Amino acid sequence: MAIITPSLPKGTRDFLPQQMVKRQFVIKTVQEIFELYGYEPLETPSLEKLKVLSGQYGDEGEKLTFKVLRRGTGLEELLSGREEFVIKDYGQLVDEALRYDLTVPLSRVVAMHQSDITLPFKRYQIQPVWRADRPQKGRYREFYQCDIDAVGTDSRLADAETIAIVYSVLSTLGFKSFKIRINNRGLLNGILEFAGVEENQRTPVLIAIDKLDKIGFAGVEREILAAGLGSGKVKEILDILALEGPAETLLAEVSMRCQGVAAVNSGVEELTEVLKYLQLLGVPEDKVKLDFYLVRGLGYYTGLIQESVITEPKIGSLTGGGRYDRLIGKFLGRDIPACGVSFGIERIIDVMDELNLFPEIKTKTEILVSTFDASTQASSIAFAQKARNAGIKAETYFSASKLKKQFTLADRKHIPYVIVIGPDEMQQGRVTLKNMATAEQIGLSEEEAIAYLLKQRH
Repeated sequence: MAIITPSLPKGTRDFLPQQMVKRQFVIKTVQEIFELYGYEPLETPSLEKLKVLSGQYGDEGEKLTFKVLRRGTGLEELLSGREEFVIKDYGQLVDEALRYDLTVPLSRVVAMHQSDITLPFKRYQIQPVWRADRPQKGRYREFYQCDIDAVGTDSRLADAETIAIVYSVLSTLGFKSFKIRINNRGLLNGILEFAGVEENQRTPVLIAIDKLDKIGFAGVEREILAAGLGSGKVKEILDILALEGPAETLLAEVSMRCQGVAAVNSGVEELTEVLKYLQLLGVPEDKVKLDFYLVRGLGYYTGLIQESVITEPKIGSLTGGGRYDRLIGKFLGRDIPACGVSFGIERIIDVMDELNLFPEIKTKTEILVSTFDASTQASSIAFAQKARNAGIKAETYFSASKLKKQFTLADRKHIPYVIVIGPDEMQQGRVTLKNMATAEQIGLSEEEAIAYLLKQRH
C-alpha cells in the first residue's frame, strides 16, 4: 500500500484540543460582549459569486481573492505571470470565489433578504475567510474573522459603539498596552482637496499614506511625489497629517488650516460627536488616538475608520473597520448606511499566547471517572451520567485497567479530578475523589461529590 505523506497547504493549520480550548475561550468572550450590545448571529456560505466580490477590495484585494476557476481554455492565460493561488473545481464549470471578508457577504445578505431584516440590523459573524497571501507571523491564508456591523443607521453612536466594543473585548481578554486609532475618510479627502489634489490623484495618494508603517515618512513622501503631485502640495499634506496632540486640539487645528472645505468640516463634526459618545460609553481617553495617517486600505469606507494596535509585541493591527454608507447600495440600488469592525481572532490568539494572557485551562473535561474492574463499571458509568446531568463535563475510562494508568491519562490530559469507584465505594454508595494537582483524596457521597465539583468552578 502506498503511504501518503501527510502535509498541509501553506498558510493553513490544524488545531489540537489544547489549542481549541484557547480559541473557544476567545470566541466565547467576544460573542458574549457582542450580545451585551444587542448584536445577533449570522452565517453565510464559504463560497460567493465572483461578481459579488469583484471590485470591492481594491487592486490588492483582487489579487488576494481565492478564485474557483473553470477548467479548460483560458485557464493558462488567467494564471499567466501569477503565483498559483487558485482552487480548481473538478465538477461543473463555475465562477465563484472563497469569501475574502465578512462585510461584502453581509451587504449581499441585506440586499437579498430585505423583507426578513428589521433595520437597524445589528449582526455579528464568526467564520473563516481566505486570502491568497504570503504566510508569515500573524498572517494566514485561512483564518477566522469576528465581525460586528450595524446596518441601516447613520447615527455616530453606532460608530462609537463599535469602538467601545473593541475596548471591552481587548480589556476583557487581558490586554493592557493598546491604542484604538481613529480617523475619518471624508476628512482625509477634504485635506487632499484643500491641498489641491485632483480627484483622480487621491486614490494613489491615500494608498501611499496607508503604507506609513511599512515604508516610513520618507517612503510616503516619495510615493506621493511619484503620483504626480508637486513638492509644495506634498509638504502641505504631510504637515497636516503629522499633527499630534489631544483629539480636540487636533480637530480645531485642522479646521483652522482647512477653512472653507466642507468635507473637512463634516469630518471634524463626525469625529467630535464620536468622541463625545465614547466618553459616555466609558472608553478611557488614553486608549483612543486620533491619527490622521490612518487610511484603512479598503475602498468602500466613507466616514469614521478605526484600527487597534498593541505596542508590544509588534504584530500589526488586531481589529479594524469603519463606516461604509455606499457599499450595500451596489447590491440594492439605493444606499443604506452601515458601520462595523472586524476582529483578527488569529492575531489576538497569537499575541495572547506570547503575553501569557490565557487562563490556566488546558481541557474542557472536569473529571475522569475511572473503571476499577468489570464488577464496578456499571456504577462508574451511572455516576458519570449523573455528573453530566448536573452539567459537569465527565469522561469515562472505557475499560478496566490499573488505576495508575488511568491517573496517568488524566494527568497527561490535564483533567483536574479523578473519580474512583471500587468495590468498597460501590457497596457504601460513595466515591473517592482525587485532586490531580495536590494528590489529595477524599471520600464523599455521590451527591456531595457533585456539589463539591460544582463549587470548584467559582
